[in-house]
Amino acid sequence: MVNKLQTTQATTENSITHPPFREALRFWFRLGWISFGGTTGHIAIMHDYLVEKRRWISNQKFLQALNSCMILPGPEAQQLAIYIGWKLHGKKGGITAGTLFVLPSMLILLALSIVYVTYGNSPLLESIFNGLKPSVLAIILVATWKVGKKALHSRVHYLVALATFALSYLLHVAMPLIIGGIILFSVIMDKLFPKLAGIAKSGMPAVDAATENGYVINLQQVDAPLTRKTVIRTLAAFLALWALPLGLLLVYGKDAAFWNKLVLFFTQTACITIGGSYTVIPYVAQLVVVKYYWLSRLQMLDGFALAETTPGPLIIVLSFVGFMAGYNHFDHAVGYGVAGLLVTTYYTFLPNFLFIFLGAPLADRYKDHHLVQTTLSLVTAAVVGVILNLTFFLGRSIVFPGAVTLAGIDYVSVIWVAVVLFLLVRYNTNVLYIVLLSITFGLGKFLIS
Repeated sequence: MVNKLQTTQATTENSITHPPFREALRFWFRLGWISFGGTTGHIAIMHDYLVEKRRWISNQKFLQALNSCMILPGPEAQQLAIYIGWKLHGKKGGITAGTLFVLPSMLILLALSIVYVTYGNSPLLESIFNGLKPSVLAIILVATWKVGKKALHSRVHYLVALATFALSYLLHVAMPLIIGGIILFSVIMDKLFPKLAGIAKSGMPAVDAATENGYVINLQQVDAPLTRKTVIRTLAAFLALWALPLGLLLVYGKDAAFWNKLVLFFTQTACITIGGSYTVIPYVAQLVVVKYYWLSRLQMLDGFALAETTPGPLIIVLSFVGFMAGYNHFDHAVGYGVAGLLVTTYYTFLPNFLFIFLGAPLADRYKDHHLVQTTLSLVTAAVVGVILNLTFFLGRSIVFPGAVTLAGIDYVSVIWVAVVLFLLVRYNTNVLYIVLLSITFGLGKFLIS
């Protein structure tokens, strides 16, 4: 009887069928519209549906893929979607999953950006943004705390975080130089003082073959090695997709120098985002405000507020930056703002497909290497310093809208920051509810004033 039951269970596990593309397409489409809550929310939704409900990927393979995505530049949640879509239905599935992950939030942000530049000076919208801005600061503060708890394991990690903050905020050192310094420092630490880095040895639990076989994508499957032909074809396709829109902009676009700078800048940012959105956003915020003058500090803060109201990764705020860059550069032309947003989104997320199709197999192969673990650990610690930089960079405009004095403090905003912090820390309130409450708070200020 027991043997019969075990046979039946094994048969059931092995009867998991490969999902049709149409069924996966429905999930990726729905995910793009409901994935509020940042990276944690995105990963939780995918794990619940893909692992627990549909059994399309095993838990161990899901975690292994997530670890590999964390090694690569770019937002890991979108890359995880690309990876799973790729494993289910080839490159067609990966492109579909990655595109639908971003497309809804881009369309929503596009509509909000047009409303912002058209009606942004109205007292009503100003009040709404004044309600949203303190909540953005609270969300960033909570992110600092959460990432810090996971990332800072030793004195070295704390020193790296503080050094990153000092270099980026006080000395305005470029983020690529900081990342390069951390990689060099990781090599030195790994060779000379491996124990000081405080790297916990990673390792997956023992693989249960019977359980793994109950999933469409599992650890039992051996991925075919990348061939030279595959690498060359993938690189050629990527370069063509990267160069063609740029060529059209340079030939037919007004002010070719602007479009060339925009494309090169956001391609560069896509390649240095090891550590997720919070690594690249402060780097972008300072350059576009202080160096390129594409938008003001307050407009950057408003972009954060708008990005928090959309699903998708937080890095979608860069699409707003592109909109404002085109809008401001071409004398407040909404059409050029739309073009700037589309170009920025395209060149921010295009490299992620290359990173997965070519980089994921390599990251998967070396994810347990001690040097890779050391580098990833220290880069994650640096993210804490980067988020602190972002907190100070944007928080100053919220707490001190005028002079940095006691008299210049906006006490109403400070109180609302405290309220949102209480809701996030004490009750783990969903970010979408926080946004709705903050909009109501802003409306209340408008009606009272």
